[in-house]
Amino acid sequence: MIKKDILSKSWWKYLCVIFLTYTVIAGFLMPVPALPHLHETIRNLYFHVCMWFAMMYIFTVSLVYSIKYLNNPKEDYDIIASQSTYTGLVFGVLGLVTGALWATYSWEGGTGGVSWISDPKINGAFVALLSYFAYVVLRNAMDDEQKRARISAVYNIFAYVMMIVFIMIYPRLSNVDSMHPGNGGNPGFNSYDLDSHMRLVFYPAVIGWLLLCTWIASVNIRTERIKRYFHNI
Repeated sequence: MIKKDILSKSWWKYLCVIFLTYTVIAGFLMPVPALPHLHETIRNLYFHVCMWFAMMYIFTVSLVYSIKYLNNPKEDYDIIASQSTYTGLVFGVLGLVTGALWATYSWEGGTGGVSWISDPKINGAFVALLSYFAYVVLRNAMDDEQKRARISAVYNIFAYVMMIVFIMIYPRLSNVDSMHPGNGGNPGFNSYDLDSHMRLVFYPAVIGWLLLCTWIASVNIRTERIKRYFHNI
């Protein structure tokens, strides 16, 4: 009897729905600290930040399978790597959109209520996403499947390094003061963690968004496997 893959089971999908339903309801109804600049917009922490966590998680999965493909060129490794990247881009775009909405209201006092300023963390995140969009363009520019998979795997490693540099390293090296939490007078995440009400929502939210990201990626992977199966018949 063939053992079922853990991702084909449903328990974690029910858990995802429960956690995200809880996140939406509790995220808007439970009390939050009245922090300077942020006020009620701090509730976006349960969405914007968690989406970025999900993006980085699924991009890491894509990196692992790109490396595995270079070591052992199985078609399935390329499918998992590519579809994980596409899923990560969805969460990356959602992260940028929710971040722009957050900035429009929480940075109003210092920036006139605009949704995009010359902030090193914003610009770094945008450049990192552009490097992954280039991955999509690169794959679509090649018809030979083996060549496309091999070059995409190499580029995917480069794109991941670029993401780490522009999201984690570049903002810390920049002399420009960021408006993000922990900079420019805004409270850091340590201040959030001190609030017990926010902990009760934030941690389930992280798990919920990670599970949703995994769910979407698994659907995309299965769909691509079916497409290639019928294409190779």
